[in-house]
Amino acid sequence: MPAITVENPLTLPRVTTPALTTAARPVRAVTTAPSGYEGEGFPVRRAFAGINHRVLDPFIMMDQMGEVEYAPGEPKGTPWHPHRGFETVTYLMDGTFVHQDSQGGGGVIGDGDTQWMTAGSGLLHIEAPPESLVMSGGLFHGVQLWVNLPSADKMTSPRYQDIGGGNITLLTNEDGGALLRLIAGELDGHGGPGITHTPITMIHATVAPGAEVTLPWRQDFNALGYVLAGRGGVGPDRRPIATGQTAVFGSGGSVTFRADPSQDAHTPSLELLLLGGRPIGEPVAHYGPFVMNTHAELVQAFEDFQAGRLGRVPE
Repeated sequence: MPAITVENPLTLPRVTTPALTTAARPVRAVTTAPSGYEGEGFPVRRAFAGINHRVLDPFIMMDQMGEVEYAPGEPKGTPWHPHRGFETVTYLMDGTFVHQDSQGGGGVIGDGDTQWMTAGSGLLHIEAPPESLVMSGGLFHGVQLWVNLPSADKMTSPRYQDIGGGNITLLTNEDGGALLRLIAGELDGHGGPGITHTPITMIHATVAPGAEVTLPWRQDFNALGYVLAGRGGVGPDRRPIATGQTAVFGSGGSVTFRADPSQDAHTPSLELLLLGGRPIGEPVAHYGPFVMNTHAELVQAFEDFQAGRLGRVPE
């Protein structure tokens, strides 16, 4: 990890450090993700467990999938299942995943790729490792993020964006201490390739040991930082944070994070996923694979699924 990198970050466009007068976002809380299993039994960390949905808005949930080294025959995926009312973002750092849906869509994502699926009005889909990976085994590591849709867009037609790792925007901070992969949204005038219904920013940062980074952050966005690997500090008071923990930032115009000078051999740098979005501010009714605004809409989603109106599993 990670798949997309550069030898010298100083060759990349640089993000300007905010002025000292810019209000730094404090860290309101640090939570630890519990471990569990998803789909057919692949290990995950529930990154947002225990965080109030009002703080997360517009995000619903996020799972860190792996990091796991599979033996031959061990790689697992998910069975066919429905979705309605939100978007799934699958960002893969190591390994390969194959997607297929009930409308005939599908594709393959590999190291550094992102698949952005707008479930909208609903469909069935399946995610699984390719047969070659099942046979050989290998490293698998990724993230799946759920982004809510506003009520006006919940029944929009499904849409896919396959974002190759070579298409994400690569940036660095002023001293080159961090490699910033901008997957979606805007940062200091630079744009990522992901097209979103709800305005968000999604960044995967690799921070060199001992480096500290302060980035400008939209005042109307929330801000979350999840540690994929490594250890460091977040916020102006450098609150300690490590693998599997989420930092919830308060309000302000900048976010600060740093990597501890000493990391372990397996994780030479701090790997941090930064997320921010403009809160939708609508009621959330979430159950299983559906994210709607009301209980009645959830009931309708289940009825539509059972009646086959979200599609049927192909032969």
